[in-house]
Amino acid sequence: MFSLSVLLLFITSSILLILAPGPDIIFAITQGITNGRKAGFFTAMGLSLGNSVHTLAAAFGLSIIFKTSEIAFILFKTFGACYLFFLAYKAIKHRNDPLVVSEADSEVNHRGLILRGFLMNVLNPKVALFFLAFLPQFVNPEYGNVSLQMILLGLIFMVLVAIIFGSLGYFAGSFGDWILKKPGFSKLMNMTSATIFCALGVKLITSRR
Repeated sequence: MFSLSVLLLFITSSILLILAPGPDIIFAITQGITNGRKAGFFTAMGLSLGNSVHTLAAAFGLSIIFKTSEIAFILFKTFGACYLFFLAYKAIKHRNDPLVVSEADSEVNHRGLILRGFLMNVLNPKVALFFLAFLPQFVNPEYGNVSLQMILLGLIFMVLVAIIFGSLGYFAGSFGDWILKKPGFSKLMNMTSATIFCALGVKLITSRR
């Protein structure tokens, strides 16, 4: 269904974007540092599971767009590209911003952390827009069912989020603390993210139905 080159490009882009500084990764690290390894891990699992909702919404929403008029597709890709360019602008603008850990709750409830991470992800409209703009870059209608392709890509992204966020949350006392104290890491990841967003935006705006 996917060529090896497309799959590798998707995985590489996903890893770089997942590592980009943002509220989700900071939340997972915060829980790991303040409430222990398990808290960081379970928070990461909740954040990962939340992506399933956005994946399904993007998959079935995009499949409808592909089946409707040319105008709808043009509007979709124009909006998606503009949003990706906006994300690139934000990444560049805040490239030097320090990463700040907020105060976490004193009581640890692992099930509660999973739910909190899940809701934090699901109720974030920016994540929904990101999925709708990001996943289509790697979908080819000629390879089969568009919705199925999107769901498979979403599952891969979820696994990557679980591994990366889970590791950072679990080992927050070392890796997480190191990331928070390295301003150069934040700048590097933001600039890398900006480059990827711009490239994906150009690819989307020049795509054909």
